[in-house]
Amino acid sequence: MKQKSFFLFTGFLIAGIIGLTSCKKSENTDSNDDDATEIVDESFAESVFDEVQDIADQAYNYQTSGLKSTNDDFLKFGDCVTITLDTTVMPRVLTIDFGEENCLCRDGKYRRGQIITTFNGRYRQPGTIITHGFNNFYVNDNHIEGSKVIENMGLNDEDKIWYTIHAEGQITMQNTGIVRNWEANCTRTWINGYNTARWVDDVYLIEGTSTFSSSNGRVRTREIMRPLRCELSCDHFVSGSVKITSVSRPEMLLDYGNGECDNIATLKIGDRTITIRLH
Repeated sequence: MKQKSFFLFTGFLIAGIIGLTSCKKSENTDSNDDDATEIVDESFAESVFDEVQDIADQAYNYQTSGLKSTNDDFLKFGDCVTITLDTTVMPRVLTIDFGEENCLCRDGKYRRGQIITTFNGRYRQPGTIITHGFNNFYVNDNHIEGSKVIENMGLNDEDKIWYTIHAEGQITMQNTGIVRNWEANCTRTWINGYNTARWVDDVYLIEGTSTFSSSNGRVRTREIMRPLRCELSCDHFVSGSVKITSVSRPEMLLDYGNGECDNIATLKIGDRTITIRLH
């Protein structure tokens, strides 16, 4: 039985996410273009939701298997985290508490507050529903709110386990105060690693759409054009592309490359291509 049996990945991208490890994105390195800056913020928000599942998987394994946070598999959190699993209720409740002050985690991010996960069955079991929520939760001082719901849909036509994911989130950016709201609907297909006991060899393909609206009035829609490949051994999507559209701005294409695990992506805006660095 796979140790991460109660949970889904790590969610879109969910964007990517869509994330949603996990898969993270970040800063514009070649331009101060407003579009690129906003895409970076939106990608960061999606990556935060995407990585929640990974954290929950690791926390569950840590709590139930007696593993130590120094184990190489535990890449997200450190010794400052308190994990509580309540099996007396249904659905079960897993609480991951990073404390009231910033906790430096093993992936280099500062977190505080709580991730609260409920689940009614095993990760591999069709019909299992997993819900992630937050209590006063911050990542690198950015305030995260919302929820992410994952449902196991069983086997697809290619005998691969697949999941539906619905996420509704809000992130208040600490550097600008801008509030970015996010809603995503996607599918996540488990294409590799489901026959082993280690989560680090797991690979997922993510497809779907998401929409961002910001307190500055900007609304953007994302559609995954080439499935996002999420390898849990890598902190970023290794391939895939996302079309980004809005009413008043030119169409953009965010491209994560063709398979290499690195922190580089490109953003094409009209006839310009901007390199962005992920984190």
